[in-house]
Amino acid sequence: MNYIKVSDSYKRILKFLNEKCIENPANPKKTNNFDITFENVEFSYEDEDFKLKNVNFEIEENTLTALVGPSGSGKTTITNLLLRFWDPDEGKIKIGGVDIQEMDYDYLLSNLSVVMQNVILFADTIYNNIKIGDKNASKEEVIEAAKKAQIHEFIMTLPDGYDTMIGENGLGLSGGQKQRISIARAFLQNAPILILDEITSNVDPINESKIQNAISELAKNKTILVIAHHLNTIKNAENILVFDDGQIVQNGTHDDLIIKEGLYKTLWNVQSKSKEYTF
Repeated sequence: MNYIKVSDSYKRILKFLNEKCIENPANPKKTNNFDITFENVEFSYEDEDFKLKNVNFEIEENTLTALVGPSGSGKTTITNLLLRFWDPDEGKIKIGGVDIQEMDYDYLLSNLSVVMQNVILFADTIYNNIKIGDKNASKEEVIEAAKKAQIHEFIMTLPDGYDTMIGENGLGLSGGQKQRISIARAFLQNAPILILDEITSNVDPINESKIQNAISELAKNKTILVIAHHLNTIKNAENILVFDDGQIVQNGTHDDLIIKEGLYKTLWNVQSKSKEYTF
């Protein structure tokens, strides 16, 4: 039994070690603008039938764009490609007119803050978990980021405050507390592009209110890309991209899309009806 466990772990570690490193360009480029462009992007995973097909869109700097659609339609793939977890099979992804493959990878990531549903925390102090957002930050800056994320007061109730040790993946913390630590990281990083996977889906109303207030502050003067599951949270987005089976099938504002027959109106009606039967 132990042999099977060790063998399985070894295979997973070996697969990770054999992955190719991202090679930085000989003459990396930078940008002063943070609009995002996908040009004729196509992509497929090696062992899956899913394929992203001829995706084209532009996100203006300092605007909010929401990605909506059924599960498996391509929303998360868009953010994975922007973060260069994979590179497209065809087409280009640009930030400020510069192909992201022509940027130094650390430089690219320094301009992208990510707050996802599944927060990755490490078996370390709360302080060090927040400081991941900026390893050069001072203690005062870490505390200020925690205050903006509305997690400072909770931290101060702990016996060791910011020096409190937490378990791997935030063992001992609630979902909302983990989210607010993740938001504190993003405040500390203060990147011009913010990627959000709707993060209030599985938290209690008190944490949801605190998270929404923190995100509202965090999002100021940033280019924002939101993976939206609850459509009522993105009604004010400047643009909504509706995905289905790896393609953009609709785009526009909520007011534009809700009066048209199509997938967005169908999803909206389904969610609205489900709320009618919520007790």
